[in-house]
Amino acid sequence: MRTQVGIIGAGPAGLFLAHLLQREGIDTVVIEDRSRDYVEHRIRAGLLENWFTDLLVETGAGDRLQREGLVHEGIALSVRGVHHRIDFKRLVDRHVTIYGQQEVVKDLIALRLASGAPLHFEVSDVSVHEIDSTRPKIRFQKGGALHELDCDFIAGCDGFHGICRPSIPAGVLTTFERLYPFGWLGILSASPPPSHELIYAHTDRGFALYTMRSPTLSRLYLQCAANDDVANWPDARIWEELHRRIGGNAKLEEGEVLQKGITPMRSFVVEPMQYGRLFLAGDAAHIVPPTGAKGMNLAAADVLVLTRALADFYHSGNEEGLARYSETCLRRIWKAQRFSWWMTSLLHRYEADSPFDQRRQMAELDYLVSSEAASKSLAENYVGLPLQ
Repeated sequence: MRTQVGIIGAGPAGLFLAHLLQREGIDTVVIEDRSRDYVEHRIRAGLLENWFTDLLVETGAGDRLQREGLVHEGIALSVRGVHHRIDFKRLVDRHVTIYGQQEVVKDLIALRLASGAPLHFEVSDVSVHEIDSTRPKIRFQKGGALHELDCDFIAGCDGFHGICRPSIPAGVLTTFERLYPFGWLGILSASPPPSHELIYAHTDRGFALYTMRSPTLSRLYLQCAANDDVANWPDARIWEELHRRIGGNAKLEEGEVLQKGITPMRSFVVEPMQYGRLFLAGDAAHIVPPTGAKGMNLAAADVLVLTRALADFYHSGNEEGLARYSETCLRRIWKAQRFSWWMTSLLHRYEADSPFDQRRQMAELDYLVSSEAASKSLAENYVGLPLQ
């Protein structure tokens, strides 16, 4: 098998990269170790920055998004029970869109299959070889047979636990990581969300987030201990805490809990994001706390940078974009890490905080909701910084 770009991983990063490269006339093969059904129904957060929504529409992947996506022009910050709206439309004249990650994946898979471009699910024993040469290879098992894919480049879009990052020789990558002393207990509930926009709640009992997947499906989160066990959280206790933390006049309707789990909070970055002709994108290279809603958007930004660099290489022989891929991506990644860390530090309760730290945190929240400049800074970062 032969292709120009071999893509490992059929999540949003890998599929979006394949979609953009196909539009540039660049051949790709996508492989994925999970089944199509699994990747299309793996429920993940789905808040799209303004530029990402526009790009999906512009490149022909946004028809259903335009019909079903929920446009949000602001968020509510609940501080000790009082709701304060951050108006994105007024502050920066942009918005975000709620559209599940799995829905983006479904749309991109449908386009890929309709085009007849290669997309292989349920492969196994994936490995990469000769990544520091001009002809790297991907080997994998499919249908009981061993396959070798000869490539010009390999894109590692296989997530935090994938095989691409560990395939880079020891000593090449520098890892930056921060673990937070709490997690998020999240549920998916068959009930309408309490507000048409997200509510971020800071309370003496801990943080809570009230969001949605659709007008009839709520996605609700509670701050909990990092080592907590979901068995400690029966449905009744979850609903009691959600009611206590919501504040304001928002009405929280209870519904059947369809999913329940605890997500650890971490920040993670590797530098550089490339070695030879292997390029990492998305969760394979970085993880952000979900507080800032940056995960899928950062993956899409990586992919756009890589697409431009590969297009320059194939259309004009210019290798500068490829050489500067890591540098270009990391500027945006570290700004997103800063924003995600700031949102996380601002809104969560830290048990180890001194009375001084607690009052400093409240002063910062008060400044944020009362200052036009502070609110505009939050809005600018939340809807997505300009692309470079």
